[in-house]
Amino acid sequence: MLRAPGGRPGAAFLRLAVAARTMAGAPTVSLPELRSLLASGQARLIDVRSREEAAAGTIPGALNIPVSELESALQMEPAAFQALYSAEKPKLEEENLIFFCQMGRRGLQATQLAQGLGYTGARNFAGAYREWSQKEG
Repeated sequence: MLRAPGGRPGAAFLRLAVAARTMAGAPTVSLPELRSLLASGQARLIDVRSREEAAAGTIPGALNIPVSELESALQMEPAAFQALYSAEKPKLEEENLIFFCQMGRRGLQATQLAQGLGYTGARNFAGAYREWSQKEG
């Protein structure tokens, strides 16, 4: 059995499990977990690809905010966000604020940026639109 430095059984395994759910320090969500969250209405999706990429296809219900404008968008007053994106601004404590891009890199960048701004429920869909379009599309 794996033991933590203090000798507690299972603690090392728990750390490994948590590490497996993170990608370079950002919490991730898998495709099966994303499907479940979407089915239960518990996910807020933000597509951080360019407008052109998103116009060519996106995950249903996703809000498109290109990664280049994400920092300013997340710092806007709620009314300004609503006016620009025709959607309610995410709340800092919102759970399952899930970012994605085409391959995963921009989604990771967006998740880390949102976490840095205090969005505690920010997560990255590591499979990105590529996995979604291959398995759902």
